[in-house]
Amino acid sequence: MTTYERFRRMFEHREADRVPIIDSPWAGTLRRWHREGMPEGVDWRDYFGVDKVWSIGVDITPRYEVKVLEDTDRYTIATTPWGVTLKNFKELDSTPEFLDYKVQNPEAWADAKARMTLEDDRIPWDALKKNYDRIRAEGQWIEAGFWFGFDVTHSWMAGTETVLVAMVEDPDWVRDMFDTYLDSCIALFGRIWDAGYRFDAIKWPDDMGYKGTTFFSNEMYRELLRPTHKRAVDWAHERGIYAHLHSCGDVMTRVDDLVEIGIDALNPLEVKAGMDPLLLKEKYGDKLVLHGGINAVLWDDREAIVSEIRRLIPKLKENGGYIFSSDHSIPNSVSLENMKAIVEAVKEEGTY
Repeated sequence: MTTYERFRRMFEHREADRVPIIDSPWAGTLRRWHREGMPEGVDWRDYFGVDKVWSIGVDITPRYEVKVLEDTDRYTIATTPWGVTLKNFKELDSTPEFLDYKVQNPEAWADAKARMTLEDDRIPWDALKKNYDRIRAEGQWIEAGFWFGFDVTHSWMAGTETVLVAMVEDPDWVRDMFDTYLDSCIALFGRIWDAGYRFDAIKWPDDMGYKGTTFFSNEMYRELLRPTHKRAVDWAHERGIYAHLHSCGDVMTRVDDLVEIGIDALNPLEVKAGMDPLLLKEKYGDKLVLHGGINAVLWDDREAIVSEIRRLIPKLKENGGYIFSSDHSIPNSVSLENMKAIVEAVKEEGTY
């Protein structure tokens, strides 16, 4: 079967030849694998014989000036198109430090919103023309990378504290940010769709939890964010495609709402934060595609991770509805040999 055929069957809650296998290795992980014997110039997915997903992105930023403010041997400080000042460290697989935000109040947001115009050059037309037919012929699954919601608003534009406080004190401002992001995505991806480039699902990142709980209550979710999520789901379903949500952290208490609004798939099922993939399968397995749920902390211990795969996959794969990956991404602690053992175990346990 092709990746497209496997994914389609998972979303239809039907069995395939095996469960799909996808993931996101860190840059340092790929470098390690090359040092340990993976040939240069080979797509890691081809090397391991796993599935391929192609994501289409668009530019909905306010297009603020990108400028390097400081460059040292250890880090670079620069501004982003979102108006954020970032300190990017040059150490392998480091996390950037968010230093400052241009948009911290409704007045600054009004300026940003006015700049979020919808020129046609915000769409990667050249890449679509060059790659789409080949990607489709290869049988890859194609996703539209939507960009909206709580997570990207607080992290890439306004700051976590600012947005959380505003959700209480100025909810209309927050709603406008959520809706404007989504409106921009719908407008640009609508043009792509109308031009004949079809995608199989929309997928967006909206981390709503951290370890053990969510950032905000379900009541606040229903008031401020659920309607925006629902609009995105409806837009996808009107076109006969699926809605796939990536939400890190512990969102166990929110899954009822996600299922009610029609979200088709949930990722990454972060076990180390409190997610329980087997309970999710028991409660929602006939409605929700589960993607992930394999604790990344275990991946550097071959015996432990293979044992976990053999414990979970036979139950998670029942009646389709499961996509294998870690519960976030593949860290650089994972050796080439461990990854080979992981893929082999998944293919054994995930075969129907």
